[in-house]
Amino acid sequence: MLHNKLLFTGIFLSLSLFSSAQAEEKSDGWHLVATDTVGYTGVTLANGSIGLQTGRNPFEVQSVVLNHVFDIADNQVSKVMQGINPFRLSLIVDGDTIRLKDMSRWSQTLDMKFATLTTSFVLPQKVEVRCSATTLRNVAYSGLIHLSIFPLQDIQVSLYTEMSVPAQEYRSPQKEYRTIWGEGGRTDILRVQALSRGGKQSVCASSSFLYDTSCWRYQGDKKQASASLTATLSKGEKTAVSLVASTCSTRDFQDPVNESERRVVYMLHEGDTALLSRHHQLWEELWQGDIEIEGDLKAQQQVRFALFNLYGSGAVGSRLSISPMGLSSQGYNGHIFWDAEMWMYPPLLLLQPSMARSMLDYRFDRLAAARKRALSFGYKGAMFPWESDDAGEEATPTFALTGPFEHHITADVGIACFQYFRATRDTTWLAEQGYPLLQEVAEFLTSRVTRRTDGSYSICNVTGADEYANGVTDNAFTNGSAILALRYATQAAAICKRSCPEIWKDIADNLRILTFEDGTLQEYEGYQGETIKQADANLLAYPLELRTDPKLIRQDLRYYENKIDQQNGPAMSYAIFAVQYARMQEPEKAYQMFLKSFVPHERPPFGVLAETPTSQNPYFMTGAGGLLQAVLFGFGGLTIDEDGIRQLPSSLPSHWKSLTLKGIGPDRKTFVCTH
Repeated sequence: MLHNKLLFTGIFLSLSLFSSAQAEEKSDGWHLVATDTVGYTGVTLANGSIGLQTGRNPFEVQSVVLNHVFDIADNQVSKVMQGINPFRLSLIVDGDTIRLKDMSRWSQTLDMKFATLTTSFVLPQKVEVRCSATTLRNVAYSGLIHLSIFPLQDIQVSLYTEMSVPAQEYRSPQKEYRTIWGEGGRTDILRVQALSRGGKQSVCASSSFLYDTSCWRYQGDKKQASASLTATLSKGEKTAVSLVASTCSTRDFQDPVNESERRVVYMLHEGDTALLSRHHQLWEELWQGDIEIEGDLKAQQQVRFALFNLYGSGAVGSRLSISPMGLSSQGYNGHIFWDAEMWMYPPLLLLQPSMARSMLDYRFDRLAAARKRALSFGYKGAMFPWESDDAGEEATPTFALTGPFEHHITADVGIACFQYFRATRDTTWLAEQGYPLLQEVAEFLTSRVTRRTDGSYSICNVTGADEYANGVTDNAFTNGSAILALRYATQAAAICKRSCPEIWKDIADNLRILTFEDGTLQEYEGYQGETIKQADANLLAYPLELRTDPKLIRQDLRYYENKIDQQNGPAMSYAIFAVQYARMQEPEKAYQMFLKSFVPHERPPFGVLAETPTSQNPYFMTGAGGLLQAVLFGFGGLTIDEDGIRQLPSSLPSHWKSLTLKGIGPDRKTFVCTH
């Protein structure tokens, strides 16, 4: 039988897991360890196509988040879907189902290098168990749960699995237990397919055990669409078993039913050792883009955790972007915001340019939808939605004014577009995709501005990065991003030897940036020091780099630092302040800001980031992008300009011994920063 042939690899793996247990008991730069469940927030294991939200219970994935699989139900906006969950196990020892309360010496270790969460525990006097969960990088839409079992006395052990169908997501689930007889022998598969509530998607999940038939006895229940394994084990008789599963949808496959089965069959034939070996290899390749901090373990862990989450949420060649919560949850309905281009994209552009390219591909593929949207509002060019769903249409809930009025998003897309060219120097891409998109952005901005009697220009009735101020005129960041996007469009036209309208330059030179009498930036016309949601005017110094005078930058920082909502403001503002202080060679002040960008947002036990100090909506990928920018573009001094990726003078906190930035840009350069 098929399973017989494969088990020996599983046993080998289990023995290695047990032998390495001691090495993983202590947190380090690659491992995050939890030893209690107080205030517990689980980590997400993702591979760019699905995300598995883990929990305290080692045998149960709490939810499966599908990447860019959207449906509309109950007259609401489009929302990314949870998948049918095939990653559910129960462990029964001597007739008793093991619960969390029964476990002693419980601990969890997140191995960020190989993207695996391992839970270890002891059932006193009976059995020691290690359970490892992985979302496979090498098999999209799929994952693996591996159990290693070490009996402390003679016991009977059973494993039970069935699937969970989120009732709020699906209707008419069809559950099946199937036995397939094929060239590889017998294969037993559980399969559940269902239609999304709104009827847009069909989703199917399949799963199967990978086990030793000489040790385990298999039983399938066709009525319940469940399966179990039972073994009688002697004291000291180590054994192992794996559950492999896949969740597919009609967004990605015309036939998700058979595709989910094919992936399970493939994994059974490969075996767990081969699967995990390739998975590890692919993650090692991703970690060629890495950040090493010597002298600050806390910073090292959080920076690498940020990379781990961003890398898990994206995929090379997917032509998809990343939502604010990535694949950790359905937060913000899985829509794509400016968070993608202005926060997550810059560090990925340095460390994973091919993954960053997919984020731009997402926008390019939806350019027609953006053109249609601009036309529908009486504008030219392309008007990108504030919250984009899979079709590239506006998906902002109607109660939020950000949808109709937060127009800096279009300029942000244009800025990211030209930065890709600057980083890669890919003139073919610029001519074929970059400039056509920039041209549409410039045309929109040209039609969006209002010419004033003095020859200057305004942008009226907008919402800026500070979303507490709606319907304002001449918002600093909106106007600043428009200026930069128009300049980039003009430069791109020259590089591609295309003519462009003179008005692009005229608007860029004359679009109003307002200041107070002392020269401090004024966030918008009429602004008088009101509480703001997040940094807005300060963004003109970085990332826009339109504000260059250190005296004025410091002045802006001092004015706006205390204007930010301390309870409900998102994490990114202080990361931006950190970049600016670091570039002005004030590393200790920069470090204070850096800590403020993540410490209040950490949730135990792993340090998962929430959006605000008071929220519970992790993992916040936007915040991850911000703190990575603080390190790369601040302490590390990297910049992207007309000369490509280069390094300004670095500026390290006194206790950091060194900072090493690896795999930067298309040439995979290394930058070492010291005092």
